[in-house]
Amino acid sequence: MSRSDFLVILFSTILSFTVLYAPQPLLPLLAAELGVGRPAASLLITVTLLPLSIAPVAYGFMLESVSAKRMLIGASLLLALTSLALALGPDYGGFLLLRLLQGLLLPAMLTALMTYISARAEPARLGQAMAVYVASTVLGGFSGRAFAGLVAEWAGWRTAFLLIGLLLLAAALLLLRLRADPASRFTRVPAGAIGDVLRTAGLGRSYLVIFCAFFVFASLLNFLPFRLIELDPGLGPSAIALMYTGYLMGIAVSLAAERIATLLGSRKQAVVLGLGLQLAATVLFMLPAVALLFANMFLLCAGMFLVHGLLPGLINELAPERRGIVNGLYVGAYYAGGSVGSFAPGLLLAAGGWQTFILGLATVATLALLTAATAPRRSAG
Repeated sequence: MSRSDFLVILFSTILSFTVLYAPQPLLPLLAAELGVGRPAASLLITVTLLPLSIAPVAYGFMLESVSAKRMLIGASLLLALTSLALALGPDYGGFLLLRLLQGLLLPAMLTALMTYISARAEPARLGQAMAVYVASTVLGGFSGRAFAGLVAEWAGWRTAFLLIGLLLLAAALLLLRLRADPASRFTRVPAGAIGDVLRTAGLGRSYLVIFCAFFVFASLLNFLPFRLIELDPGLGPSAIALMYTGYLMGIAVSLAAERIATLLGSRKQAVVLGLGLQLAATVLFMLPAVALLFANMFLLCAGMFLVHGLLPGLINELAPERRGIVNGLYVGAYYAGGSVGSFAPGLLLAAGGWQTFILGLATVATLALLTAATAPRRSAG
């Protein structure tokens, strides 16, 4: 893949995650503007996340017969239109519908991006290319929140969505310049393709590992603000926001993931290390000190993104013939873990308190660690 093509792919990836997370810092503002309460406002994020756990598999099937480039162009154009429509300031029902549409389009972007990289990258550089892709998803998640918050503060929330829409239109124009996918990849998909993929040695374990890892990660990020206020009721929104600075650790770790795997002797050892770091960080969240929890976020993110930085490259090596479905299942497993993890552990929190909540998450993190540690060397993801 040429450098210019790869930069366009990374730009599109960052924008995709900007679309996903841009409303998050604006929720209080949107709640007031749309005349709804906090639970209703939070649905503007939930309705976009939920399709990400289901739709990627369908798009994965489509990518066995439709060009990833074509899907990227179409999805980016439609995402641009929905973002521009949000800038017009629809009522709550219209806003919710547009966010749902974005949730159905984002899996097309993410699955096609992974598939295009896996098809175009040189085999020897596939792992590193996927690691850079993962780093760009982390950057997109962080910059999306920051971009929307800063623009909304200075020019209004409608301007934030307007600029995102215009950037997506620019991305669609740039995507037109990409080289096409290899024609030989597009073949008729047999009915049992998903079963064949899941029976491929190592893939089932990889999907279980990423489901559990993101389950734990998403749950901690979602419920940590409540814990911080419990420890220090005087903390304001800006102080709580600083807690997520550790999220940027994911960029450095994702980029270094392949080097770490080389130093440790295999991807399996690196994945096991990442899961071990995540488990340790999860347990350390029991500490009742805000400063220690701030530092612990760096450890948590290092573990999570070491795992996530290696698994996309690994799964594409394990099943190179069905990359659309393979990547669709990976994206689906990732966001299924995040969707379930963002609310289900809250039942433990309500019933047994923070310590019980952490013990539940530690159990899931241990399952991921054991799954990877007992895998054959090549399929350790």
